[in-house]
Amino acid sequence: MREPWRYLLGLCLLACSTFTHSAANPFTGQQTPPDPCYDDTGAARRCIPEFINAAFGKEVMVSSVCGRPPSRSCSVVERGDERPSVRTCQICDAADPRRAHPASYLTDLNSAHNLTCWQSENLNTSPYNVTLTLSLGKKFEITYVSLQFCSPRPESLAIYKSMDYGKSWMPYQFYSSQCRRMYNRPNKATITKQNEQEALCTDGHTDLYPLSGGLIAFSTLDGRPSGKDFDNSPVLQDWVTVTDIRVVFSRPQMPRELVLGAGGNTGGRDDDPMAVTSTLPTYFYAVGDFQVGGRCKCNGHASRCLKDKEGKLVCDCKHNTEGPECDRCKPFHYDRPWQRANAREANECLPCNCNLHARRCRFNMELYKLSGRKSGGVCMNCRHNTAGRHCHYCKEGFYRDMARPITHRRACKEIPVVNPTAVVSSTEEPADCESYCKPVKGNLKINMKKYCKKDYAVQVNVLDMETVGDWAKFSVSVVAVYKSRGEPLKRGDNILWVHMKDLACKCPKIQMSKRFLVMGGAEGGTGPGAGPGVGPGGGASSPGAERIGLVADKNSLVIQWRDVWTRRLRKFQRKEKKGKCSKA
Repeated sequence: MREPWRYLLGLCLLACSTFTHSAANPFTGQQTPPDPCYDDTGAARRCIPEFINAAFGKEVMVSSVCGRPPSRSCSVVERGDERPSVRTCQICDAADPRRAHPASYLTDLNSAHNLTCWQSENLNTSPYNVTLTLSLGKKFEITYVSLQFCSPRPESLAIYKSMDYGKSWMPYQFYSSQCRRMYNRPNKATITKQNEQEALCTDGHTDLYPLSGGLIAFSTLDGRPSGKDFDNSPVLQDWVTVTDIRVVFSRPQMPRELVLGAGGNTGGRDDDPMAVTSTLPTYFYAVGDFQVGGRCKCNGHASRCLKDKEGKLVCDCKHNTEGPECDRCKPFHYDRPWQRANAREANECLPCNCNLHARRCRFNMELYKLSGRKSGGVCMNCRHNTAGRHCHYCKEGFYRDMARPITHRRACKEIPVVNPTAVVSSTEEPADCESYCKPVKGNLKINMKKYCKKDYAVQVNVLDMETVGDWAKFSVSVVAVYKSRGEPLKRGDNILWVHMKDLACKCPKIQMSKRFLVMGGAEGGTGPGAGPGVGPGGGASSPGAERIGLVADKNSLVIQWRDVWTRRLRKFQRKEKKGKCSKA
């Protein structure tokens, strides 16, 4: 087998190539940017925490540990040449620090100058199954799990992972010379894109040399087809995500040979703890180093993990993200859905555009799709008398002060009360709103006769309003066109003109952010894009030919939209084509 440090180095290099971004040459320039999550121009870019041994210094819960009561254990050391193996024995005593083998030795500093090993009880008198459970305290994206043994490598062992802090477990990898019998798995199954999250079983560890003191290292991505395209593989991103690791030793490795001195003694004294006093072998598990190589999971939105006030490990989130794994957008940054950063795009969360009139917003997927996946934020509780998805127009009863930007807190002014008698033609007797609107008030039903008499019939969504002289200019979106006599009308942005006198008397009554059926022209006012004129019955004059759009007045039909009308209006269209309007 390759030297353990070389093998782990190879896994570390694999991790760097898998999880890092395509950064510039690390040897160019000596200064690093103040924040790795942003480039020199301040633009967001993917950033990731450093690659570490996430197990170092962490507590490992073990189901078995030797030394209570003190016990003697013996192991076989194979020399690797034609010389016979050597059997050595030792005393384990938890009360004696020099002879104790606690679980803390699994994750302490492991080096040539600090050879410490955890050791289980002797398996001759206890169950073969022994469990090591390690909690990382946070989600990590891991590349490998390695175990450096002080005893012979187990004949069968299993590695499990948890993604929910130990609430549930799933198999990660199995090792056994009898995969089918021990774990009901085939030996060395083929990995395809269809089973990339399947735990495999292999007997390769039984062929490794040396049998004692060897290394078992499981690479989470080795042989997985999507590993080369990790950024675009949610399956593998989920596969490498871990909060806890559990190792279960199921069966010890039986010694290949035991070489004993004459009379069952190696020549040591009877009181020497290393002396062999029995020909019966002892089986146990002993591990000197338990490593989990990976990175703190931050989804590309943080370059480091820190401890919060409660001592929990959390990502130092950037790109307007938050959460233990930077896995959601910060409040008011919902203009597009949260996404993991990748090498090409940082996918930072974007603030909603509320023109400084709202403090809260929500995300709407339908609007996001309609915008070509550019914007899906919807402002909530617009202030300063504004309304709309972006708080971008004035609410009912207010009009836009064009001398101020829409972001100004006083951009919307209250509409002054209009005295109808002040604007009624001098040839007409003064009248109040009730008598002025009487011809159409209370008669807001649609029928074929009314449809035929109108120049246009459209469904509109009212977006904004401003005043131009004596006229209210409504910005509308034409949702559907049911009739257009003369110049054809199209769906999309348009203008609806209403005289201030008609608007003040609420004939027609128009509200912001609502949909309306508008049927106008012929009986009063003018059709789309028509020139000036005076409607019958003393109606207000049109806004003039230079103001192209729709015109509605007290004789127009303006009703809040109902979806059930779609079928009726399509029926009217068909009848008109058949010449039924000429008979109406």
